[in-house]
Amino acid sequence: MLSSEFIFRIIGMLIFALVGARLGVDAAVSFALPDTATAFIFSLVGILFGLIITPWITIRPIRFARKTINEMSIDVLFMALAGLLLGLVIGLLMAYPLSLLEGPGGHLLPTAFIVAAAYLGLTIFSIRSREIWTFLRDQWGAKASRRSLAMGGDRDLLLDTSVLIDGRVVEIAETGFLGGALVVPRFVLSELHQVADSSDPLRRARGRRGLAKLNELQRNEDVPLRIVDDDFEGVSEVDDKLVMLAIQMESPIITNDYNLNRVAEAQNVIVLNINVLANAVRSVYIPGETFPIHIIQEGKDADQGVGYLEDGTMVVIAGGKNHMDRTVNVTVTRLINKPTGRMIFADLSSS
Repeated sequence: MLSSEFIFRIIGMLIFALVGARLGVDAAVSFALPDTATAFIFSLVGILFGLIITPWITIRPIRFARKTINEMSIDVLFMALAGLLLGLVIGLLMAYPLSLLEGPGGHLLPTAFIVAAAYLGLTIFSIRSREIWTFLRDQWGAKASRRSLAMGGDRDLLLDTSVLIDGRVVEIAETGFLGGALVVPRFVLSELHQVADSSDPLRRARGRRGLAKLNELQRNEDVPLRIVDDDFEGVSEVDDKLVMLAIQMESPIITNDYNLNRVAEAQNVIVLNINVLANAVRSVYIPGETFPIHIIQEGKDADQGVGYLEDGTMVVIAGGKNHMDRTVNVTVTRLINKPTGRMIFADLSSS
């Protein structure tokens, strides 16, 4: 099946070939050559020009615009459209008096002013969307929307690449426990696209999962999310940029990356680690408590059996090797809590 870019190249080649042939006929006198020769030469140049330039003036700008709009949060998109509309209105109001000027200025200035006003309105409103929303809310005392109540806070929470790929942040955000608006820096989004475009199938699948989870967050009206364009020239590492942005915005970072966690905490940046949260909400059993568990495999030490709770917590049962593929009652002897997870040690229950 022919790609759309290839089809546009063919169409552009034909159009520019005809244009080149027409120009060649007109220029034949200047070059003192027959009409047929100049038309042929100019049409060949038109074919080459059409093959190269057509995608850059047709399909690629459309793809770029679509990608930009898809990556833009609804708040920023709404403000960008509002700024564009306001700029056009101001430009049109000024166009009439400018058109009364004599000379070329009366013809050129109205159009130039409209374009400049529209561009400035679009740019200013999209870049300062957060401040504008805050100003409007403070001025008119707008009631908090349902999603603001669900999130319950005015702070910004920066998301890193790993937490988007992990995906659990979607379910956590939907519960409303985060207490703030989610913010995805543009450089994090770029890294996510690089992972999604990787030649490694595993990395590509992880990147696409992260993009899918980001789209889920954007579609959820109860979860405020926006994408910011802040960047730091001369800094190549995404983790370093994220920490610098967190310091600049005075915002916590949501991550499950252990190394980023260490770097951020060393610079007094608040870190909300998804893995730590997952460990905190796992089932709690105290020494001496008894519960049933299904033993599914052998342990590392002799005569040990291993089972797992519904939340994934590993339970090591002394003497459980002889009870493989059976559900038995066990009594907790001790617990081990680590940043990477929780482990329970137990003995077979006599009851």
